[in-house]
Amino acid sequence: MIAVPAGRISLSDRRTTRSWSVELDAFEIAVHPVTQGEYAEITGEWPGATRGARLPVEGVSWQDAIRFCNTLSERAGLAAAYRADGDDTVWDTAADGYRLPAEAEWERACRAETRGPRYGVLDAIAWYRENSGGRPQEVGGKEPNAWGLHDTLGNVWEWCWDLYDPEVYGTYRVLRGGGWFDEHWSCRASVRRRSHPTYRIDDVGFRLARGLSTPD
Repeated sequence: MIAVPAGRISLSDRRTTRSWSVELDAFEIAVHPVTQGEYAEITGEWPGATRGARLPVEGVSWQDAIRFCNTLSERAGLAAAYRADGDDTVWDTAADGYRLPAEAEWERACRAETRGPRYGVLDAIAWYRENSGGRPQEVGGKEPNAWGLHDTLGNVWEWCWDLYDPEVYGTYRVLRGGGWFDEHWSCRASVRRRSHPTYRIDDVGFRLARGLSTPD
């Protein structure tokens, strides 16, 4: 895990042409997406179509990711970040356990204070359609951003906590980062994608986060 300092991030959505800013507390985020080996160690399961301990876990739903976070927190003696409230999942922001990054946290971590669409030359930092060989690749094989994070762009899309657009898409959740099968234009820090929280897709995984301070 790497500590990301508090700060402000501006987000945008091309579909709606909406832009907004978010002020963030400091938080921690994992150096790379959760791997298949890490997922199997906690759950005993090897989801997805590929096999390899250092490959990013894929074929996991948003709900799978939430359960993984809670199980990992419990094993580490931390307070679970998520709890069920009827049919809904509630994020306990005071909990010290593992969780998915909020969308604004994800983009701040990905950009690492850069302002362009990417934090480096795409072929040097990301696995995407032109260089992936049509499959996910082991994490950490491309250059990190300035804060030491690998694979925030390319390899697998990453689930975030946030609802995408509840008025239009209901319970669909945000995906960020682009994946191994995507063209270059999808592998940009600002690109937003959506999926239903129960769907399992072969280019979608997730990355862990934790809070460093308690919100007021």
